[in-house]
Amino acid sequence: MLTSRAKLRGAVVVSAMTVALIGAGTAANAADWPPLKEGAYLYSGTHGTGPASAVDLGDFGTCHTLATAARSIQVVSGSASVVLYPGAGCTGANPWASGSLAQSDLPRAALSYRVVSA
Repeated sequence: MLTSRAKLRGAVVVSAMTVALIGAGTAANAADWPPLKEGAYLYSGTHGTGPASAVDLGDFGTCHTLATAARSIQVVSGSASVVLYPGAGCTGANPWASGSLAQSDLPRAALSYRVVSA
C-alpha cells in the first residue's frame, strides 16, 4: 500500500509530465493553428486557416450541409464529436470522425457534417 506521500509524489510527477507534453504540443502547433477554445470549428483551409464555421455541438444527429467545403477541424468537447462527409446531405463514402478533442487537417474536403456522442 502506498503512503500518502508517495501518492502525492506520483501525482506531482504525472501532472508535471502532462503540463510538459501539452506545452510541447502547443509550441509546435502555435504557428499553425488558432488557439484551442471550447466548441467545434470547421475551417475552409488546412491547419485552421480560412473562414471558420462554428458547429453547434448540442445539435446531435442533424445533417448540416456547408456553403464552403471544410479542410480542417478543431474540436474541444467532453461529450460530442463530429462526423464529416465528402458529399452534401451527409452522403459519400468513408465519412471521417473527429473525436471529442481534435485539431486536424481532413483527409479530403468535407461538404457536410453531423454531431454525434463521443
